[in-house]
Amino acid sequence: MNPLLILATFLIYTALIFLISRLTVRKKANNEAYFLGNRNSPWYVVAYGMIGASLSGVTFMSVPGLVQSEQFSYMVLVFGYLAGYFVIAKILLPIYYNLNLTSIYSYLEQRFGMSAYKTGSFFFILSRLIGTSFRMFLVVIVLQRFVFDSWGIPMAATVSLFMVLILLYTFQGGIKTIVWTDTLQTTFMITAVVVSILIISRQLDMGLPALASEAGSQGFTRLFVFDHNDPRFFLKQFFAGMFITIVMTGLDQDMMQKNLSCRNLRDAQKNVLTFGAILIPVNLLFLFLGAVLWIYAGEVGLVLGAEQTSDELFPTIALQYLGVFAGLCFFFGLISAAYSSADGTLTALTTVFCIDFLGLKRQPGMTEEKIKKIRYKVHIVFAAVVMLIILGYGAINDEALISKLFMIAGYTYGPLLGLYFFGLYTKWQVKDGYVPLVAILSPVLSYLLSMNSEWLFNGYQFGFEILIVNGLFTFLGLVFIRK
Repeated sequence: MNPLLILATFLIYTALIFLISRLTVRKKANNEAYFLGNRNSPWYVVAYGMIGASLSGVTFMSVPGLVQSEQFSYMVLVFGYLAGYFVIAKILLPIYYNLNLTSIYSYLEQRFGMSAYKTGSFFFILSRLIGTSFRMFLVVIVLQRFVFDSWGIPMAATVSLFMVLILLYTFQGGIKTIVWTDTLQTTFMITAVVVSILIISRQLDMGLPALASEAGSQGFTRLFVFDHNDPRFFLKQFFAGMFITIVMTGLDQDMMQKNLSCRNLRDAQKNVLTFGAILIPVNLLFLFLGAVLWIYAGEVGLVLGAEQTSDELFPTIALQYLGVFAGLCFFFGLISAAYSSADGTLTALTTVFCIDFLGLKRQPGMTEEKIKKIRYKVHIVFAAVVMLIILGYGAINDEALISKLFMIAGYTYGPLLGLYFFGLYTKWQVKDGYVPLVAILSPVLSYLLSMNSEWLFNGYQFGFEILIVNGLFTFLGLVFIRK
């Protein structure tokens, strides 16, 4: 693809993002707009935009590539998501709205004390810094290899450019801007998938029904794994999906901040349940794309190199085989994935740090203007930290190690699950000062258990359900330190 054409499309997309940012902050660009969008976001806009925020670069590139080895078993995880969204809508959202929370971790202070409150906030910050940086790294590395390397632009400059742009359009509007930019990003990500499927269908001279039939005949559409020792065993997948959603959406400031920007509790509940239902066909679309990509790779004799991973299947085909239009659509989708991985996270990290650690809303004499100045500084610092972590991933240049770091980020959500479950379903108080120790030991014990599960449990391998075990360790630890 022509580098100047790619640059032009990048500038057009960025201009659209800045236009949306400008329109959303023309009025009421205050701290309430930054943190909660003045609680005036239309629920259907939030629901649609959250699709892109939920999918991110991992789904955009990794899920299609995994179809060859894991078939459609990922869909069972998605079915579990829907059950998790029901729990969020009926249990967690009413608590957040009734307590009128800006940071959802304020609940932990009211239930347990200051140490539990800071612990919950810290684990969110740690999880989001590692996880979001990894998701953005996946996108940036593809852009670097397929686009910017040909121009001689170093990766540090690429990452810096993205972070500066994200910083600029979220600086003023915060969540008020992101609710609307997410809708644009969702549209481009889904469009890239649909266009790729249609172009491949035309090139192979196969209609969509024929492609679906071919995917089934090659075994790609297998949904259920019945071997209970397999990490993808369908019951493990379903319950893991349910609890992943509860912790990575319901107990995650980034995702819940969008819900809290809705006009009222009823709208937020409609948003969550609608969003959960929409995720099923959207993820099925990504899996079908994966099957189509592997069918196409077989037809044209494409074999990924020894140093390439399945994540590179989609970009390789889109940018090198399907023509200019498909390549541009993929490029738009990829930029959308990069932006959606970082913009909401920057706002959520800034919100949590300002509210939970700096206590800006509690301090007497803290004016609107003072809060804004401090908020700006925190926003810039977190942007710099995310950029440094992404560059650190690039310096490591070891996919196995990077994947392990991302997996560790998943372990840090377990203490949040245990804390909230204990708070909601028991009436016990705990020795607040010991909560950080419990929260640190739980993921460590979970990791050790997972690494040794095969010889401890006769070949059993933990998958995503280790999150539930992690939460259980935290719960038991809190029982141990109860008053």
